[in-house]
Amino acid sequence: MQYPKIDLVMSLLDHLEAMVAYWDENEVCQFANNAYLYWFGKTREQMAGITLRQLLGPELYEMNSPYRIAAYAGQVQVFERTLTTQQGNIRHTLATYTPHIVDGKVRGIFVHVADVTPLKQLETELRQAKENAERLATHDFLTGLPNRVLLNDRIRQALALAKRTQNLIAGATLDLDGFKQINDSLGHAAGDKLLIEVAGRIRHALRDVDTATRLGGDEFFLLLPDIETQAQLEGLATRILDAVRAPVDLCGTTLRPSCSLGVAIASDRHIAPEALIEASDKALYAAKALGKNCFSISYLPPAA
Repeated sequence: MQYPKIDLVMSLLDHLEAMVAYWDENEVCQFANNAYLYWFGKTREQMAGITLRQLLGPELYEMNSPYRIAAYAGQVQVFERTLTTQQGNIRHTLATYTPHIVDGKVRGIFVHVADVTPLKQLETELRQAKENAERLATHDFLTGLPNRVLLNDRIRQALALAKRTQNLIAGATLDLDGFKQINDSLGHAAGDKLLIEVAGRIRHALRDVDTATRLGGDEFFLLLPDIETQAQLEGLATRILDAVRAPVDLCGTTLRPSCSLGVAIASDRHIAPEALIEASDKALYAAKALGKNCFSISYLPPAA
């Protein structure tokens, strides 16, 4: 049995997932396919003769005004918009308004609205995956602190700032006292919990301009830029030691962790990032030699 061509076209349009409609020059609906009926919760009888403003509602109608006006002026419009269906689902759409021009006059507009929600979701997932990959490349997997890759860049930025402000820049290497014993007696899970706790305490003790980095194991490096005086630096070091000393519960055991802190002050703004890290590491050994649970400050010699 052969169907008239018009019936085939209508059947095809009604089977499309995209919304297809025709609005005459008075913005009155002359045709809308089944997708329109489903999205807007209308019957075919309700859609017949409805105006675009009545269908969309005042808010969405005004949002679409620039595209609607341009389409009725004879310009094809393609734009994205978000719709909420009668079922409460939020859909991301790509809408196309195509003018119907006869003898140089716009007689109406053809509207095609495609659901691009899956593409938007994929775009979001890809962006999140990219952000996660970048974070894994620049941050420590356990504590979430920046790693050496990001640290070197932060040191270079801090040195550039120090050249302009003439303030000091310091680097501090922090090492937990007796961490191996904690790992051996309570297990690595407890040790990891302690590292995460200490990382949070360090972040809380630092200023917004400072950077805390986990170098590996129980060793951290703290970048302390924009230091005006040694007294300011000593106060910051004391605050860090006090923060780490607070009690922590590990596997039912209350511990009072402590740390040693080696601080190197760079008066020469032309040093390499590696030199600042090495100098603070040497200062750490000096703090340990003093009996641990303290800090030692030294000045980095000028670059040769």
